[in-house]
Amino acid sequence: MNRFFRKIVALINISEHIDHHTTDISIRKNIEFRGPNVVILACAIIIASVGLNVNSIPVIIGAMLISPVMGPIMGMGLGLGTEDKTLLLDSLKNFGIMVVISILASSVFFLLSPLTLENQSELLARTNPTIYDVLIALFGGFAGILETSRKDKGTVISGVAIATALMPPLCTVGYGVSRLNLTFIGGALYLFIINTIFIALATFITVKLLHFPTVEATDGKHQKINNSWYIVLLTIIIVPSIFTAVSVVKENNFKIDAATLVRKHKNMGRSFVYDHKAVYNRKSPTVELYVAGEAMTPEARETLYRDAEMYGFTRGQIIIHEDATMARAEISETEIVKGIYEHADKQIKALNDSIVKLNSRLDTYADRELPVYAVSQELFAQHPEITSLSLTRGSSVNAEANLEHEHIVAYITCNDTISQQLCDQIERWLKVRLGSDNVVVKH
Repeated sequence: MNRFFRKIVALINISEHIDHHTTDISIRKNIEFRGPNVVILACAIIIASVGLNVNSIPVIIGAMLISPVMGPIMGMGLGLGTEDKTLLLDSLKNFGIMVVISILASSVFFLLSPLTLENQSELLARTNPTIYDVLIALFGGFAGILETSRKDKGTVISGVAIATALMPPLCTVGYGVSRLNLTFIGGALYLFIINTIFIALATFITVKLLHFPTVEATDGKHQKINNSWYIVLLTIIIVPSIFTAVSVVKENNFKIDAATLVRKHKNMGRSFVYDHKAVYNRKSPTVELYVAGEAMTPEARETLYRDAEMYGFTRGQIIIHEDATMARAEISETEIVKGIYEHADKQIKALNDSIVKLNSRLDTYADRELPVYAVSQELFAQHPEITSLSLTRGSSVNAEANLEHEHIVAYITCNDTISQQLCDQIERWLKVRLGSDNVVVKH
């Protein structure tokens, strides 16, 4: 058994793959938000805002890959882990700059954007963080600091940037600011704080486990810090997310039970449930059933209520809408099928009428089509000096008589100047060729 555990320890041992010095330099280098980093951050924020605005997941992912927001957060974890107060304060300062720039850029974008989707699924997804977001941020943070620390770098950081999703919550905060919506601001800001703190926590834990050297207390440029307050902050942050997660699980189970109940009672005699809505809230969750066919019998109602209790629903939580039911007490299945067929026949007849009208219009357009190619070849053979011919139908209205006249206009071009005599000759020929007296030649 001991041999087995030694093999496991040897398998997961990462100490010999870690470069403390290079990791320290790399994290410190990516902390500051100046010059190109600020511009890149603003561009990433605008891209992420566009993605959220149009519900485009690929665009949001692209923005997260561009964004340089991980630097200050990992700097905070490293500062805590190495007890470097100067590094921690510098990381916090740049983190604040990053947050301000991000919220300002996204707020301006959403203020100017004319698009507001009815179903803002990607924005709403960032307003209800749970304990699962805590786990994503924590383990994403572990992966990120390990990737930064190892000697042979890979592509893990890109995946961490996508999984932990730091950019979208900031953009959602900007959306909330632009709409003065506290739900969006509070929920998205809470998600961003969760991601930030637990990525920093993962960095802190990894730095301690990998024995990164702490700063010397005698160093005049650095001051040791007491990080015990971090535990209090973590508790404050994590407790609401647990309650939210419990609420999400309860809501999901409630909707699953409601869907199961509806499937079981889809058909109740001559009544059937054609739609349902499960509305969950902690005080008074309800299941609304929309019934068609005949009105439900008392026996069917009792059966439904009895089965609903098996799924944890009380009678008061089941709301039945019978607006679409028929008032007659007796209605045969034959009449129902007949009604369905009659409705289908009406739709088919309407479609056939539309097809006939469209075919008639197509025939009319085909009859009015001008034989431009054939006429032009005949004209070029008679008059080689003519280089092009255009034919089009037009209409003119007489101001005095207020009558509309349709005519054909021929546009011709020539290498030399076209005489009026030649124009008149071509006009007479076109009238005969096209079978219309209303032909006008322009050049």
